[in-house]
Amino acid sequence: MSANLNKPLLTIEDLTIKFHTDAGSVTAVKKMDLTLKKGQTLGIVGESGSGKSVTSLATMGLLPSDISEIPNGHIWFESQKYGKVDLLSLGEDEMRSLRGNELAMIFQEPMTSLNPVFTCGEQVAEALKLHKGLNNKEAKSVVIDLFEQVELPRPEKMFSSYPHEISGGQKQRVMIAMAMSCSPALLIADEPTTALDVTVQKQILHLMKKMRDEKDTSIIFITHDLGVIAEIADTVLVMYRGDVVEYGSVLDIFENPKHPYTKGLLACRPKMDTTIKVLPTVSDFMEVDNNGQIVERSVNVSNEQRSEKEATSGKAPQLSVKNLCMHFPTKRSIWGKPLEYVKAVNEVSFDVYEGETIGLVGESGCGKTTLGRSILRLVEPTSGEVIYEGKDILKSSKAEMKALRKSLQIIFQDPYSSLNPKMTIGEAIMEPMNVNKVLENKKVRKEKAYELLEKVGLSRAHFQRYPHEFSGGQRQRISIARTLALQPKVVICDESVSALDVSVQAQVLNLLNDLKEEFKFTYIFISHDLSVVKFMADRLIVMKNGEIEEAGSAESIYRNPASDYTKQLIAAIPEGNLDEIRALQEQRKMYI
Repeated sequence: MSANLNKPLLTIEDLTIKFHTDAGSVTAVKKMDLTLKKGQTLGIVGESGSGKSVTSLATMGLLPSDISEIPNGHIWFESQKYGKVDLLSLGEDEMRSLRGNELAMIFQEPMTSLNPVFTCGEQVAEALKLHKGLNNKEAKSVVIDLFEQVELPRPEKMFSSYPHEISGGQKQRVMIAMAMSCSPALLIADEPTTALDVTVQKQILHLMKKMRDEKDTSIIFITHDLGVIAEIADTVLVMYRGDVVEYGSVLDIFENPKHPYTKGLLACRPKMDTTIKVLPTVSDFMEVDNNGQIVERSVNVSNEQRSEKEATSGKAPQLSVKNLCMHFPTKRSIWGKPLEYVKAVNEVSFDVYEGETIGLVGESGCGKTTLGRSILRLVEPTSGEVIYEGKDILKSSKAEMKALRKSLQIIFQDPYSSLNPKMTIGEAIMEPMNVNKVLENKKVRKEKAYELLEKVGLSRAHFQRYPHEFSGGQRQRISIARTLALQPKVVICDESVSALDVSVQAQVLNLLNDLKEEFKFTYIFISHDLSVVKFMADRLIVMKNGEIEEAGSAESIYRNPASDYTKQLIAAIPEGNLDEIRALQEQRKMYI
């Protein structure tokens, strides 16, 4: 690589991007400048709405022309085909010849990026045939090799699988394989690891580093997680509401952050080696005054330690799961008789005590979400028992289950798909109260909905708005309010913060803990993020291949994991500490 590193591949000058809305013009990016050299990685960090994804879409020529405008600025790119060219000046045919070949992008939401009517393999092979001139057989061979590189199970079967047949993490890996297929000069990765387990995330980051170091690929890595940025970036650009508030080397940003927003982002990620009761948030470090100016606050972050929960021996469990199995048939005879099964949950047993938080952690496909859904009978278990307050709910009638739903609730991973887009959020919160005839009448229920909105940090004014009018974090708060409407006793949180910005994630985690204290909830908290689960949970259950790998107190499992699998999960978590960053930067010097 050597001398090539000094040559800029991408230069953005004075870039401004505006969107035209019913409420007027909104400036999404304001006078941005940046330079990306060949073979280097730029990390762009910020919350939703900061302008980071909009910048990447402008670079790829994918901004909607009917509602967006770029009144000034240039995006200079050193193209093999066209030489140095302003990407903003190219026509659609010219951009199409670059996209997927010299320019590639991994999108944040793979389900909307993959075509549902083509197999995963066909969609990756398309770029190889178009840009590299490979025939069907050659393209398939390359795709299967790419699927192996991104750790997709059963690559041959994945080639012929449709997007709806695979998990969210697997879809993201298909997108990554597609972006890497033609060895682009510039790879833009927009939140590429948000939906992935830490072990798969580590593998993907390793692949991107290898691609960068061996093929001179430049990477723009967009994320809200500064821990991930520490793993891969050379330089970091921090954005807030369209402005670049900080720009420098990754070590400088982590060692001496100057802007209060950067300080807040660094602080609000749960740390594995601490047991604080309340997570810091960005608002602890800054506020915006009436003129829209950022004012740094005197930091007053609580370092109160979370106390260990009292021993549960001698108490009757509130919920007992006994030998629970959920087996899905994967192959049937011509008469429909199941011949082969996937044991998604296999002989799982554990107790949950009133007022505690049990954390379920493991990689995608380990069975944790299926276990949560089986407990609530959202899928019917193959066998086993789920004893709630002395009664096996798996033997309950539909009428009995309807009554139990008030006590046993779930917060789903994706609030957008779990909220009806045709209902206002007020109606969505009132719906379970109407169905279960909670409170006297609709007028009282409406007042309760107002109260719940305020309880989760929203306002009465939001009652008549629809889900699409809210951010991801706000939609998750709405889902929490809907769950609270029935005053449940046990709440299953299924990856309920995995897609949120770290700052919003901290707010929601603090909210969940506050609500637990106020309403005396019992939580089963499901996540692939061990640092988040450790912050929330009193006890951890680590799952692998449908079975319990290890169980115990959150602190003891972190300090002294018994299983090699658990050790791998812990080791894969990006720490983002200064010693680690210095070591990574020393390794980078061999390529410069």
